[in-house]
Amino acid sequence: MSNKVWFITGASRGMGRVWAEAALKRGDKVAATARKAADVADLAETFGDAALPLALEPTDAAQVRAAVEQAHAHFGRLDVVLNNAAYPLVGTIEEASEEDVQAQFNTNVFGPHRVIKAALPLLRKQGHGHIIGVSSTLGVITMPLIGFYCSSKWALEAMHESLAMEVRSFGIKVSIIEPGAYATEFGGPQSGKRSQEIEVYGDVRKQVFAGMQTMERGDPKATAEAVLKLVDAEHPPLRLMLGAHGLPQTKHVYAERIATWDAWKDVADAAQGVSVRMSDSSK
Repeated sequence: MSNKVWFITGASRGMGRVWAEAALKRGDKVAATARKAADVADLAETFGDAALPLALEPTDAAQVRAAVEQAHAHFGRLDVVLNNAAYPLVGTIEEASEEDVQAQFNTNVFGPHRVIKAALPLLRKQGHGHIIGVSSTLGVITMPLIGFYCSSKWALEAMHESLAMEVRSFGIKVSIIEPGAYATEFGGPQSGKRSQEIEVYGDVRKQVFAGMQTMERGDPKATAEAVLKLVDAEHPPLRLMLGAHGLPQTKHVYAERIATWDAWKDVADAAQGVSVRMSDSSK
């Protein structure tokens, strides 16, 4: 299918905006959503009827369902459902309040889940579709100060990996995009939240922020071609890392994990005990 219909959350800025514009520029149609429809209204001004600006608050299940159904009715189908809306919570595990953690997961995990639940009946009925969750390299590795953001992306990855196995027989594809560090507004005052700081973590904060100052960041616009290739692929991968640094970092972290598991293999094996089958355990 040459011309695709997209449903994109978080399309007002950052990666979501880059991908929405790239799709529209090549002749695709896009239902572009943001918390305020006015923030994506300019896409319709530029691209006309090919763009449908919609308001979508990821934490509002009724609004999510209405937006998905409106986009499907307007364009007649949905080929790509791309969950991009998310935000970081900056703070150590101790500093983050339960309320802030719940709010982050409500947007970063339950938000995509709401979109998926709304879209799946429509995709099943039409017999095709590509669900894409935007994770991060921090969906496979972690760093201090944003542990709950990392946690939300690990949850997103697990959800999509299970989903891929569940919907394959319906002709529905699932992919996870894992961007590295890019020069976007992500983490800025409009998209991020900070926990109340505890003084004892001052040194940790200084080290992390110093490292971020010297971190190489990619050009967000350079990601557009990769994402278009992903949605055009007959057999898209479950995971696609974006940027040059994510894979080397991940290989290093996983090598350390495997070495630790190997070092403790005897202890782990002994913990198996006497194996039984589930069918035997009920006797």
